[in-house]
Amino acid sequence: MLIYKIFRTDEWAVLDAEGETAGAPVDLADGFIHFSTAEQVRETAAKHFRGVDGLFLAAVDADALGDDLKWEASRGGALFPHLYRALRRDEVLRVDPLLLGPHGHDFPDLP
Repeated sequence: MLIYKIFRTDEWAVLDAEGETAGAPVDLADGFIHFSTAEQVRETAAKHFRGVDGLFLAAVDADALGDDLKWEASRGGALFPHLYRALRRDEVLRVDPLLLGPHGHDFPDLP
């Protein structure tokens, strides 16, 4: 199963250049890296990244993250994937620009 992380341009640049990241400021504050499923990621973008341009959508295989990935209740009791360690660049299977269109972000086809 693929899970998704939305990165701002500077956050993606750090991961791409340094090979790993502990996440965005909200991730550092919460103590884990926030991910979303394919079903959740559009709502995540609308709620937390409304009007933000220059985003990247990274896809990661949830199974490859092992026991460091926990599924925990969040919005409305839905289970969200949270990674309790740094994310490595080599764990990102795909990254796509998440362009801002007239009606919100334009997502690539998600499996």
